[in-house]
Amino acid sequence: MIAGPTRTRPHYGIDAPPIPALLGAAAVASAAAATRWHTGRTPLAVTSAVLLAGTGIYLHTTLRGKLRAWEEILDRAALRGDEHLLDLGCGRGAVLVAAARRLPQGRAVGVDLWSADQSGNRPEATLANAAAAGVANRVDVRSADMTALPFPDNSFDIVTSAMAIHNISSAAGRHRALAEAIRVLRPGGQLLIADPAPFVRKYAAHLRQGTPRALGPGYWYSGPWLAVSLLHIINQDTLEHDQPAPPIDA
Repeated sequence: MIAGPTRTRPHYGIDAPPIPALLGAAAVASAAAATRWHTGRTPLAVTSAVLLAGTGIYLHTTLRGKLRAWEEILDRAALRGDEHLLDLGCGRGAVLVAAARRLPQGRAVGVDLWSADQSGNRPEATLANAAAAGVANRVDVRSADMTALPFPDNSFDIVTSAMAIHNISSAAGRHRALAEAIRVLRPGGQLLIADPAPFVRKYAAHLRQGTPRALGPGYWYSGPWLAVSLLHIINQDTLEHDQPAPPIDA
């Protein structure tokens, strides 16, 4: 019997890998201390259990939970299939590829600075994941700063960002990224940002649009203290909504 071709699956890596490593190490250290010391054994055992649970929750979110959350987010966005979509801080392409699957006549463009905030974060990994998902012909990636996007105004029907904008160190920088997202978004287009809940509340206040929506335990990074919320905004520009998006240079 001749074996068929080997199928590969996309691999999106682990978000901020030092964090679950540190949580797990702290859980093991607390458990070890609890077995040695009679004084304080119960608090140490409880601490170990909490840290171990947090590690498991973190890994579930980064490997499965966020993928399921974005499937729901994109389903709710009700894409036609011919849109131009931009993903800010695309990383290894979890959101980018999920969106591209919904764009048989469209285009999904990802931008990133390819920092070490995600394991194996590089453009080649993103393109490999797009190929593994069968959507390589719909995906482009670029090295670009989300605070100074290299695209004309009104270039995209949808702009997404998952756990990226909050990594900009200053409030002014985050505000520039939000302004750039709005600038390249077509009138009537959708802006979808998932970030830690406190940041999303500030984005909504700054833009004076949208109501943050909690994405639930499946998008907790170790626990409810690092819960992720979504900001969904419809660009209310007064230009005609049926104006086609301008071409995006390759």
